[in-house]
Amino acid sequence: MGKPTGFLEFDRQEEGYLPVEQRVKNYKEFVLHLSDEAAKVQGARCMDCGIPFCQSGCPINNIIPDWNDLVYRQNWQGAIEVLHSTNNFPDFTGRICPAPCEAACTLNINDDAVGIKSIEHAIIDKAWENGWVKPQINPNKTGKKVAVVGSGPAGMAAAQQLARAGHSVVVLEKNDRVGGLLRYGIPDFKFEKSHIDRRMDQMRAEGVEFRVNQHVGENVKAEDLMKEFDAVILAAGAEQPRDLPVPGRELKGIHFAMDFLTQQNKVVAGDSVPDQIKSTGKHVVVIGGGDTGSDCVGTSNRHGAASVTQFEIMPQPPEEENRPLTWPNWPIKMRTSSSHEEGCDRDWSVVTKRFEGENGEVKKLIAARVEWKDGKMAEVPGSEFEVPAERVYLAMGFVSPVQKLLDAFGVEKDARQNAKATTDGAGCYATSVSKVFAAGDVRRGQSLVVWAIREGRQCAREVDAFLMGSSSLPR
Repeated sequence: MGKPTGFLEFDRQEEGYLPVEQRVKNYKEFVLHLSDEAAKVQGARCMDCGIPFCQSGCPINNIIPDWNDLVYRQNWQGAIEVLHSTNNFPDFTGRICPAPCEAACTLNINDDAVGIKSIEHAIIDKAWENGWVKPQINPNKTGKKVAVVGSGPAGMAAAQQLARAGHSVVVLEKNDRVGGLLRYGIPDFKFEKSHIDRRMDQMRAEGVEFRVNQHVGENVKAEDLMKEFDAVILAAGAEQPRDLPVPGRELKGIHFAMDFLTQQNKVVAGDSVPDQIKSTGKHVVVIGGGDTGSDCVGTSNRHGAASVTQFEIMPQPPEEENRPLTWPNWPIKMRTSSSHEEGCDRDWSVVTKRFEGENGEVKKLIAARVEWKDGKMAEVPGSEFEVPAERVYLAMGFVSPVQKLLDAFGVEKDARQNAKATTDGAGCYATSVSKVFAAGDVRRGQSLVVWAIREGRQCAREVDAFLMGSSSLPR
């Protein structure tokens, strides 16, 4: 795979970024994919390691060594064919996946992993540039109709696979545009929405129908879908945010992260948003150290915040993981995003005690240090401190799907209030209600885009088998 001695000869090459002072002035993507020659060198580093752990580290089991080798040999068209055989949307994952494949790379045991994500990014961009991404239209229609509720990566993947199997597929989206959190949760500077739009064009050509402003449980009745369609897939994500019930929570200026991010994405799309949540000139505090918190940091920097502080309740992770101990699993280590590099004060082992304000507006946050022993958190005595906070964004994750949707269909729920559906044995992805299936975050809880694509593809296979008795779709 690649050049037999490539991993000894070449260093890992990172994708380039536009300078901070340039990129914070707009909401356009700023990551520069590898040149053909750089991608070839990166592909050359892929080892003939016998057991490609990168494939098992990837939730959709991308055939990574094969397309690394094809890029090394500059067979780009062959590379996109292999990549598309397991991944419907490498233009999504090549930009926003955290790359668990790289953590599992055999070279990562004692060296820098192969830049798998950067190669994927280069492959799909070249495929679009050369017109190699075309609709795959099945002329043989089955006469079966499937409704997919939710148009995020799980819903889109399921819909595309089922359309290619010959079924009539309708995707219902409660918002005014298709894409779910890809559209309204991820900032444009990380993921421009044209990537969704051109995939929608491809899927429409394949026979998928998209209906927006279709809120099941509100203006669309679940029973009507059950009558009209032969199967229904719930792929609506996990959108219920985790709240922070502390004194002062009712003050103005404290918002869920997704409300803040969604409004900015709408503005970038050309919408007028009255009373938009803005960080301009404000002291901003982001509570939560994950990707959503990082997105709030980057957006606040582009608004021109006076300061940005990010708190995380967990301890600061180590700069480097103990690779022999953690490999091939996803390691806990210090991760600094491009948004952090644009300007942000970060602090760990911090708990929010209360908010204080004036005239109903939040002005400061009172916090304290905590320490963790045996998995339990305890406040450090005398460690209380305060920071200015005129805008606070709660980015502490999501607890469950919106319950109204699950209640509308009457599906059984698991202990975390997700749609209950197994992925093992007979009836995978089937809920307790006949002909209703669930995939993605609505079933597994908050997770990665790549997991959503995996579940959408696998669920499509199960639905196809349910409708036709067997399925030739890949898992």
